[in-house]
Amino acid sequence: MIQIPRLSEVATQGKSIEVLFWVGCAGSYDARAQKVSLAFAQILEKAGISFAILGEEEKCTGDPARRAGNEFLFQILALQNIETLNQYQVKKIVCTCPHCFNTLKNEYPELGGSYEVLHHTQYLDELMESGRIKLKETNSETVSYHDSCYLGRVNNEYEAPRSLIHQLKMDIREMKRSKKNGLCCGAGGGQMFKEDEPGSKRINEERIEEVIANGTNKVVANCPFCITMLQDGIKSKDQQDEIMVYDLSELIVEKMQE
Repeated sequence: MIQIPRLSEVATQGKSIEVLFWVGCAGSYDARAQKVSLAFAQILEKAGISFAILGEEEKCTGDPARRAGNEFLFQILALQNIETLNQYQVKKIVCTCPHCFNTLKNEYPELGGSYEVLHHTQYLDELMESGRIKLKETNSETVSYHDSCYLGRVNNEYEAPRSLIHQLKMDIREMKRSKKNGLCCGAGGGQMFKEDEPGSKRINEERIEEVIANGTNKVVANCPFCITMLQDGIKSKDQQDEIMVYDLSELIVEKMQE
């Protein structure tokens, strides 16, 4: 079992790290997202990356609070995190959640928290390009790729995930709505934590209709909220035995050389 060091332990030992892995609330507490956290940590270990997590010192970034209109709570959480990060003199952060990525990268600087922040697909693409991740020879296959809003439209990152997919010997069959025209999974902007609007069609079900029409049995995503919403949509269409949803880190773990 992989042993993931906490930054407090690393600091006590007088060591340094290449990156801080920001696990996020979903990656810490949601059973499905925990699998993504573990997969990403396994990749970092196999690639020889020195990394650590904050553990219990990591608070929610405050993204859901700000999106829901609770600015006061957002600032409390943000300032607590910034104090912790600055105390450890953190320079580089990698997130598996686009919501954490966006908040740390774009919203913390105005409160005194300026760091190099990467989404894990960006970082994994760098590692792949530099040769620190080596893959086994595998057969090619065709997949659908779902653009998450907070990585795509909000931060204009469309190429890193696609570059990774191609390096994994996978062909992308683009869906009807993709890249800047991609359809939201239905969880962004705090919608993950509220009831559906009465009488409205669920967005994730509409998205899954596009997945089914695309004719692939694998959907690649890069956001814990998107994965949850896509899986729920697949179940609502009784397609859970036909279509699987994966984070890119999970696919890399499957194909990495031992």
